[in-house]
Amino acid sequence: MKVVTWNVNGIRARAEQVGALLAAEAPDIVCLQEVKASAEKVPDLLVAAEGYWCYWHGSGGYSGVGLLIRRTFSPERPVFSHPSFDMENRIVVADVGDLKVASVYVPNGGKDYDAKLRFCQALLNWVAETKELGQSLLLCGDLNVAREERDVHPKERKPNQIGTRPEERQWLAALIDEGLVDVGRTLDPDNDELFTWWAPWRNLRQRNIGWRIDYVLASRPLADRASRAESRREFGTSDHAPVIVTFS
Repeated sequence: MKVVTWNVNGIRARAEQVGALLAAEAPDIVCLQEVKASAEKVPDLLVAAEGYWCYWHGSGGYSGVGLLIRRTFSPERPVFSHPSFDMENRIVVADVGDLKVASVYVPNGGKDYDAKLRFCQALLNWVAETKELGQSLLLCGDLNVAREERDVHPKERKPNQIGTRPEERQWLAALIDEGLVDVGRTLDPDNDELFTWWAPWRNLRQRNIGWRIDYVLASRPLADRASRAESRREFGTSDHAPVIVTFS
């Protein structure tokens, strides 16, 4: 099973790149964030991507998420849904057999930090409830929190900046403590330059001066089968890199 998660920062500008990624990688699950388009404005290539069940959750030029599930991976159309705490089109969930897949775009908190914390707490509660039901969970997306100090390049670190505050990191730690594994970090534990987002100036991306805020979190039995994870810094023109994880 191959999984891709990517904050595309506008699907209409990145449609050809998503198509190229699908053709090159043939992923089984694709989680997209910040699509910035309602379903009727998403390019046809992706609304009806050949060989995929497609679901788009957006209402305009802001936020929005999507899920693509390969039909050979799920012969029957998955049940797509949104938890009750969804706001601004930030989460879509697909049930594929006994696996629950979520594409999540956590608010960055710059305009309303309290709203970010409320969303995060609701997401934590939902993950705990899913765990109680005994379902495997694959939670992918832009969580807008750098888990550790090393997940922000030294040149980008500032005191008390949003995305690195103690309560945000405590939330992410609590989320992982609900039986999830940070697959990217687990497979590359010594890499202090495992970044997924770069501010779009001063050639920060080319210099790899960034943040790690995009994650693939998986229930332990699934995570134990992860064999490869990578952040594709060189791919595409979004300010985020696609994160690709392969499970045996």
